[in-house]
Amino acid sequence: MSTQTSVDLTPIPHVLWETVLPAGTHWSGVLRRGIALRVVDTDGGANLAAVFYRHDAPLERYNMADTLKAQHTAHLTRAHVLYSDMGRVLASITADTLGWHDPLGGVGDAELFASRYGAARYQHHRNAMVRNGRDSLLLELAKHGLGTRDLVANINFFSKLAIGEDGALDFVAGHSTPGSAFDLRFEMDTLAAFSTAPHPLNPSAEYEPKPVKLIAYRAYAADACVPPDDPCRCACPENERGFVNTDRLFV
Repeated sequence: MSTQTSVDLTPIPHVLWETVLPAGTHWSGVLRRGIALRVVDTDGGANLAAVFYRHDAPLERYNMADTLKAQHTAHLTRAHVLYSDMGRVLASITADTLGWHDPLGGVGDAELFASRYGAARYQHHRNAMVRNGRDSLLLELAKHGLGTRDLVANINFFSKLAIGEDGALDFVAGHSTPGSAFDLRFEMDTLAAFSTAPHPLNPSAEYEPKPVKLIAYRAYAADACVPPDDPCRCACPENERGFVNTDRLFV
């Protein structure tokens, strides 16, 4: 399937809300069907770890294996969708200036970050403390009654991994430049949790997380369906079936 990117994102006609996730922090919220987020790497070098759940039935959640298998890919970009473990589409990437987002690298935990960056706790460093991605996501999930057993494989937006000569996954430094952005359109009422902690395979010894801007807008009415010629829907037969399964929840 095509991995063509959209260099110029369509102007947003009406912003519902926007916020900046500061470097090394975390956020969660419910994005309703038909709402889209424009996600912007304002400074360059950001990593946005993300997990997704069906809001009214969170046992249904993002499934990395099905997402990659159904679309015959090992990375995410424009026209790719995010599948739940029930074969439905949680969200779609409708525009992307970058062309590659990492679904394989996972998220760093406290042990990894302490060994790489040293201990920097809130009691002494306040907002400059080191926050790891795993604990950040778990803190957000706890606000919605979810816990460790609910933490699924995440996506690392704005990051890219390459296969080294030894077969290992290598972090590609400098992949995301200032202003890189993508649009994520939600096809179900979705609980999203984000962390701006560094990618776990980023080899830098310096703890240098970057901020990310979220801009919400309405892509289509909640009681409508994505049209049959939508690039995400018609990208492959599997996506068409996924949208049909999703529409049956709402129409």
